[in-house]
Formats: sequence, C-alpha cells, structure tokens
Amino acid sequence: MDIFSILSLLGGLALFLFGMHTMGKSLEKSAGNKMESILEKITNNTLKGLLLGAGVTAIIQSSTATTVMVVGFVNSGIMKLRQAVGVIMGANLGTTITSWILSLTGIESSNTFMKLLKPASFSPVFAIVGIIMLMFFKDSKRQNIGSILIGFGILMTGMDTMSKACEPLAHVPEFGKVLTMFQNPILGILAGAVLTAIVQSSSASVGILQALTVTGSISFSVAIPIVMGQNIGTCITALISTIGANKNAKRAGFIHLYFNIIGAVILYLVYLVINSVWGFGFSEKIINPGDVAIIHTVFNLLSTMILLPFAGLLEKLAIVTIKDKSQDKPQPFIDERFLQTPAVAVSQCKKIANEMADISKDMLIEALGLIEKYDEKTADDILNKEKLVDSYEDKLGTYLVKLSGKNMNGSDNREVSRLLLSIGDFERIADHGANIVYSLKTMKEKNMEFSPQAIKELKVVSNSIEEIIGITVEAFKTVNRNMAYKVEPLEQVIERLYSEIKEKHIERLKAGKSTVERGFVHSDLLTSFKRVADHCSNIAVYIIQINNKSLGTHEYLKELRANDIDFKNDYKFFREKYRLS
Repeated sequence: MDIFSILSLLGGLALFLFGMHTMGKSLEKSAGNKMESILEKITNNTLKGLLLGAGVTAIIQSSTATTVMVVGFVNSGIMKLRQAVGVIMGANLGTTITSWILSLTGIESSNTFMKLLKPASFSPVFAIVGIIMLMFFKDSKRQNIGSILIGFGILMTGMDTMSKACEPLAHVPEFGKVLTMFQNPILGILAGAVLTAIVQSSSASVGILQALTVTGSISFSVAIPIVMGQNIGTCITALISTIGANKNAKRAGFIHLYFNIIGAVILYLVYLVINSVWGFGFSEKIINPGDVAIIHTVFNLLSTMILLPFAGLLEKLAIVTIKDKSQDKPQPFIDERFLQTPAVAVSQCKKIANEMADISKDMLIEALGLIEKYDEKTADDILNKEKLVDSYEDKLGTYLVKLSGKNMNGSDNREVSRLLLSIGDFERIADHGANIVYSLKTMKEKNMEFSPQAIKELKVVSNSIEEIIGITVEAFKTVNRNMAYKVEPLEQVIERLYSEIKEKHIERLKAGKSTVERGFVHSDLLTSFKRVADHCSNIAVYIIQINNKSLGTHEYLKELRANDIDFKNDYKFFREKYRLS
C-alpha cells in the first residue's frame, strides 16, 4: 500500500464523514419540530418510548443526536428519567438502519438489477438530482431534500472510495497481524469505543468497519467485540453533554452508558460460552459489509430484549451512581443543548414565548380590572409578573439570537424572526400593564376618584383593550393569520376612542368637573391603552407578514387601511361595539 492509496483512503474517509454529517443535518432540518412532537407523545410506557426513540433516530440517522436531545429534555423537566430509558434503548435500535444502507456497497452480482443497487450506480444520480434541487429551487423544503440527496451521494462515494483504497491491505501481512490483536475481546471493544469516540458517531465507525471488510482479513470473532465497543463509544458524546446539567440529566447519560456496557458484557459472555461448548461455525469466517450490519442489528436487538424488562433497574443504577448529595442546580431557562438540534430549540422557544404572551395578557387584564375596584394584593402580583416578563424577554431574546446563527430550514428561520420581533412587544405590553397599576396606585394614595362619566368611558376603552390583547395572544400562539387580521381595525377604533375620550375629559376640565391632577392620571391611562393597542398591531403584522422576506410594516398597514374591504367591515363592527354613549 503506497502513499497514494493512503491519501485515497483518507480522502474517502473525509467524504464519508462529511456526507454523513450533511445528510444527518439535512434530515434533521427536514424533520423540523416533528422530532420533538414525536418525543412529547411519550408516556411512562417504556415500550412506547422505545418505539418512538427508534423512529426518531431512523429519521435523523443519529442515535447520538437523539440521546443528547433526551438529556436536554430531562434537564429541562420536559421528560422524566423513567421515560428516557425507553427512548435511549430505541435510539440504539434506530441507528442500525444506517449500517444496512451502507451494506449495499458489498453487493457483488452480474445481474443488472442487483448492479443498480450498488452505491456506485445510484449515488451519482442522487447527487445530480440533489444539486439540481439545491441550485434551482428556492423552496426550503426542496432544498433540504436536495441536501439530503447530495449528502447521501457523498456518503456512498466516500464509502466506495474507502473500500477501494482498503483493497491493497489484503496483501499487507502486517495489517493482518494487527487485526489478529483484536481477537482479544478487550482490545476489540476498546478499539471500537475509541474509534466511535473520535468520529462521534457509531454509524460512521460501523461504516468504516464495513469498508475494511474488503481486505478479507476481518472475521466474525474480530468484528463482534469491535461492534460492541462501537456502541459503547457512542455514549461519550451524551456523557459530555451532561456536563453542567442537573442530576437527572447526568443519570440519563449514564443509563445510555450502562445499557451498552451491560448489553456488551452479557452478550459476549453468552457468545463465548456457546462457542466453547458447541462452537459457532461462522466465528472464523471472513465477513462482508452485510455481515457487519447483521452483527450490529442483532447486538442492539438482543441487548434491548434482555434489558427492556429491567428498565427500572437501569434507572436505579443511574440514581445510585449520581446520588442526591447536594441541592440540585436550578434548571436552565431553555437548555443550551437544544441549540445542537435547532428544530427542537425553535419549538421550545415558541412554548416559552407563548407562556410569556399569556403572562402579559393576564397581568394586563388584571390591571384593567383595578380601574373599578383597586386591590393592593392584586396590584403587587401584577408588578411581580411584570418583572417575570422582563426576565423572559431578556433570556429568551439572548437564546433566540444564538439560535438565529444556526443552520435552519426556512420555516424555522421565519419562526425565530417572528419570535424575536414579538417578544419585545409583549414585554412593552407588560410594562404598560405595570404603568396602569402605578397610575391607579397614585390615585389610591391621594384619595382621588374619577367621575362616573370618566369611569364609564374608561370601561368602554378597557373592554376594547381586553379584546384586542385576547385576539392578539391567541393569533400569536396559533399563528392564525385570519385572527391577526382582526387586530388592526380594532386598533384603529381604540385610537379613535383615545382621541374622543381625551376631548371629553378636556371639556370636563374646562367646566370645572375634574382637576388637573386627575387629568394627568387619566392621560397616563389613555396613553398606556393606546400603546398596548399599537404593540398588538405590531405582533399581528408579524404574523400576517411572516412569509415575506421584508415585513414592510408601514407599507402594509397603509395599503390595508386604504383598500381592504374586510378591514373596513371589521372597523365598522368594532366601532359600533365600542361606541361612547
């Protein structure tokens, strides 16, 4: 084997790893938040968790990504430790799909149909179709499919290149001697674990082993411990991801490790006992890529079958390992681990933003209720909620900025933009809710009261504010464009009410029916109402214009108010509903 063969091997390995990375990330982007919605269907049924874990891993082609996601879910309290056990087992099963796809490189036949199944025949076609979709389609879904096809084509080309580069090793006696070392099960397991830890993917390391089978020097007795070690090595990434996490997240990482170690020990001991008593005829048989896929699948399947009934014991073992010695750290606002799976991170951010919207709405409605009957306890509760909303805006905004730098599909990118734009408006709505409380608190402290007519007018506009915030929050949470269209005409009605009520109050001031001091408080309340309506309008526009590259807010609103028939009808409806008597 000369220097050019080594370069070819390294080049094939680079293509293989890059193709696997590209395909995996593109599959993840295409799956979007479906992964999370699948995982969220998990109950305490371990078998159901196993099936869902296998399904998610089969979709994104990475047991490591699934396990890291699980660690993040456990750390954030979304998933219980017991639920994680089944998913982790399922992830190991789901990852076997990749080895079967890669085993196609070992097909040897003169049959035309069988030749078409070889990667050398179809991977160039996949790559060509993929690059066409990537270059000539603007739709993000088609571009993602193109990236998947390109990644698959590169992956298979790299696999084929590695296999051809490894063929000369069959004539290198030293290579055969090195492989005989791995007949020692401990060395074989260590080699598999180290290789997987380096490439950060058991699927990739199994693929490398499949490429090496062309040397004709790898037997079943050599491959079996290596494959077992590869499964153990894939736990490294999940364990690293638990650094800084809470105790349950650390336990989830150890469950993954214990599952693979215990499975490897039990199955290898069974293999040795049976082989020594009856003897397996295939032990010294030279393997091919398909045989590696069989070993990989059988090992994971048997491990799962053996350990599934003892899921509770695995959980207890992890709890014994990570004891409750000290008080656990507070859970993070949103787990940083989700940044590695942007689709899941976007979904989590949306949930947090929805919580923030609900808090802003509730505190505003509570503040409006204080106009007729002021209550100190309620007022203090509202001010505490305002501080909570500030915290949401700060932490969620920082997280969304980090997330915006990640590679996401078009839908997730637009969702991040919508959330970033909207949370600032919800924070300002909460501020205005607090301002209403401060204004009413001032009146209470100074024993001031509005006239019955002023209270009646404020009640009309406060009812309209309650409706506009309700419509806005519901439209925001459901991304309902039809509902969002109702916001702007109501905002215009509120703006008109603002002017009319202000004029009426000025008339009462001139007639001596009100005081300047009460006038200041009255003006502050009206200004807060108007600002809330403005922020609701902004949020509605973000929802309506979410698919546009440029929001063009001012141009959109100008066009809407001038020419939209539905806007005019809605405006007329709200104008009648909130008319001052």
